[in-house]
Amino acid sequence: MSDDKLRSALVYRIDTSSESPVVTMLAKYDHASDYEAHAGSASESLYGSRDKDYADAVGMVINNDPPMTGIVESGTIGDFKIVQSDVHQVAYGTDPEGLCLAVITGLRYPSRVATQMLVELYAEYSETFGLQAKSATAGSLIKKSKPYLAKYCAKFDDLESVDKASSLRGKVDEVKVQMQDNIATMLHNIDKAETIQDQADQLNEQATVFKKKSTDLRKQMRCKNLKMTIILVLLIGGILAVILIPLIIRAKNAIDKKDDNP
Repeated sequence: MSDDKLRSALVYRIDTSSESPVVTMLAKYDHASDYEAHAGSASESLYGSRDKDYADAVGMVINNDPPMTGIVESGTIGDFKIVQSDVHQVAYGTDPEGLCLAVITGLRYPSRVATQMLVELYAEYSETFGLQAKSATAGSLIKKSKPYLAKYCAKFDDLESVDKASSLRGKVDEVKVQMQDNIATMLHNIDKAETIQDQADQLNEQATVFKKKSTDLRKQMRCKNLKMTIILVLLIGGILAVILIPLIIRAKNAIDKKDDNP
């Protein structure tokens, strides 16, 4: 799987005195302990088969496409090349004397930062080991070179501290994450607001139904009360009629009798 991690730093000497260049590994530093364990499972992998050392594989890459020592200014490293495999990339360059520095990174590691590392590493490394590198045997500078290679690997492993674009991208990613969180929160709040609105609508609807039922019940009670009042009035009127009519008749009859017997 590709990533933006720095893997290894290596030092080679390119001898162009013969017809074909001879590439000799002088020093290497494995910045991550599992690189050789990740040796390519695919035929086009950077490291080749599992029994090959990653330094040998990078040496083959350089030998297949060596940088041109003759076009590089004295005291500098140049003619940088970037070679990619399915999961890694190698950046390397050389000085006019054939001192070649290389770095292995993940595919998403910016190549401009890889070449920047080689330039800064070369300035210090060539001053310290430039003369020894001309005659050193294979692997003889590994132990001496480790502090220098480790120093620059550690420095350039933190992309945001050495590359403004990477730092900006990191900040943009942080903003994107924050925006995504804000959008998620906003959507959640919208859903919550819609739920509250639905509940409010339901309450309003229930209140309307309750009000209608209350009005209907009030009308029914009024009608019932009116009926009861009429019944009571009629009942009382009937009772009064039953009581008063006989009394009135008796009184009238008494008056009539008096008139008949003066």
